[in-house]
Amino acid sequence: MLETNLQKVYLLLGANLGNREETLQKAISLLNEQIGPVSKQSHLYETAPWGKTDQPGFLNLALELTSEKTAQELLSLTQSIESQLGRVRHEKWGARLIDIDILYFGELISNFDNLTLPHPFIQERRFVLVPLEEIAPEFIHPVFKKTTRELLISCPDSSEVTKVLH
Repeated sequence: MLETNLQKVYLLLGANLGNREETLQKAISLLNEQIGPVSKQSHLYETAPWGKTDQPGFLNLALELTSEKTAQELLSLTQSIESQLGRVRHEKWGARLIDIDILYFGELISNFDNLTLPHPFIQERRFVLVPLEEIAPEFIHPVFKKTTRELLISCPDSSEVTKVLH
């Protein structure tokens, strides 16, 4: 039997410039091709900008995918996909064509120079927790030992997160 290093990975995608929905769909296709099959996808959510608020609103969605990549390879590939789609990093929390955040990499807890896992702000942001709760309500945060649903219930963020209906 072959040993496999498949990891369940959760990502949050966001866009607030250009044709946001089209950019997100392109990102999903590239993630599927370059990283691994997407097994779950949340609805799109319209969300207010975080951190730097004088910019357009975001469309966000959460994905679950399975990958054989390492955490560092995953980071490199997600940043490459952001670049392929036109992202240029100007300022922290600034407007962007695409943002791909790694929320969880299996149950890995790590603090690399360029990547902290799980993502350090999951529990503080409704724009992350609402779409994530849709696809992984019972996933247990490896540090806090709480489900996504429990984190959402206790989240201090009160910002509006609205499901986009088509």
